[in-house]
Amino acid sequence: MGKCLSCCEKPVPPGSSHPTASHPLHTRPAARPYTSLAQDSREATKLQLQPLVSQSSPGPTDSLIGPGGTPTEKKMFTPYSKLPPIKRQTNGESRRPATNMGSVNSALTGREVSESKMAALFDSYRDEDEDAMLEDGIERFCADLGVQPDEFIVLVIAWKCQAAKMCRFSREEFISGCKSMHVDSIKGLQARFTELIAEVLSRPQFKDFYRWTYKFGLDSDSGQRTLPLEMAVILWRLVFSQNPPAVLDHWLEFLEKHLNLRGIPKDTWDMFLNFTEQVGEDLSSYDDNEAWPSLLDDFVEFENDRQNQNVKTD
Repeated sequence: MGKCLSCCEKPVPPGSSHPTASHPLHTRPAARPYTSLAQDSREATKLQLQPLVSQSSPGPTDSLIGPGGTPTEKKMFTPYSKLPPIKRQTNGESRRPATNMGSVNSALTGREVSESKMAALFDSYRDEDEDAMLEDGIERFCADLGVQPDEFIVLVIAWKCQAAKMCRFSREEFISGCKSMHVDSIKGLQARFTELIAEVLSRPQFKDFYRWTYKFGLDSDSGQRTLPLEMAVILWRLVFSQNPPAVLDHWLEFLEKHLNLRGIPKDTWDMFLNFTEQVGEDLSSYDDNEAWPSLLDDFVEFENDRQNQNVKTD
């Protein structure tokens, strides 16, 4: 996409402003293998009960007195369609007929989607020499969506597609993602933006999204297993762009003052999410007896020293 997450700027010297995120799915810099960051019902039938009239000698079936004093059968509820009979399985268990999830999705979105249209959409952006959507195609895809490659929604789309690497959508990933989002067109995807963002910001989904982002940022072609610091900073800013935790800016400032760090291990990345949820803005809830990564221990010590004015801030 445009210019992707794969493109990081050179390390920023202490005292300088943080690097600007590029594109979550895109390019990567020369010094390192990165360049930049890549949404009838019908009104419910009212149940009406007719007034009951006491009978001197009620029979097995209750009745109402109709016009002229003629007994009539009492109808308690408005008739409704009965469910189909439950089919007996060979093992003796009974089950409801299987539900077609595609039909359910169609009912929820109000329209059917077509896998052939998904494939045609992919083909309009695929690379000429490879059955994949690469940097140029992703840039055109983002332009048609009306978004920049470094926007949060682009990272969300990549997550829904479970993309394995930046700057690339395989055919399988793209079509699987379209099915998951229940879209088969640019307009259909644009209409889902708000819904997709709300989905990913929910607690269970965000944890999965956050952990997936680490793997997405790695240069798998080179066998990279630790996220370079520059890329980690870019991804932290992007993944928390909708709801930044109170300690985020101080954490990134701490990292940018320690550019000697080679990279961010996965356990540190994962535990930082827990850290943001457990400690207060002033780190008063931090317990150094817990098994936090050493880098987080160093960060808390750094912050305590700074608050005590033992650290000079530029």
